[in-house]
Amino acid sequence: MYKILLVSSALALSSLATNALADGAVTGAAGGAITGAIVGGPVGAAIGGVAGGVAGAVVDPPPREVVTYVQQQPAPTASVVVQEPIVVGKPLPADVVVTPVPDNPKYAYTVINNQRVIVEPRSHRVVQVIE
Repeated sequence: MYKILLVSSALALSSLATNALADGAVTGAAGGAITGAIVGGPVGAAIGGVAGGVAGAVVDPPPREVVTYVQQQPAPTASVVVQEPIVVGKPLPADVVVTPVPDNPKYAYTVINNQRVIVEPRSHRVVQVIE
């Protein structure tokens, strides 16, 4: 009976979270909590929620037009050098200057360690590294 109540609560939470915020992390966390509750009860719900939140936070790749635009831009005279690895989903250092993509303000780009990197301009979060 307890598992049925827990799963019902998790399903309700999932529905509310999905409708209130269409954020991948929230949706992933709710989905992971439901799966965890079914498999492992309350402890499984907690672990599943964390795992689902991480999986839900994965960044969607930019549209093909944005990638093409960034690839066609002239290379700058000097590439910015950053010591940390450039990882999709992680923010760039705040002092890295990014250039907005004119036709799609949701994206910007820069060249770091001789690689073109597409980012979200407000958060500086890496969306894609162009090889």
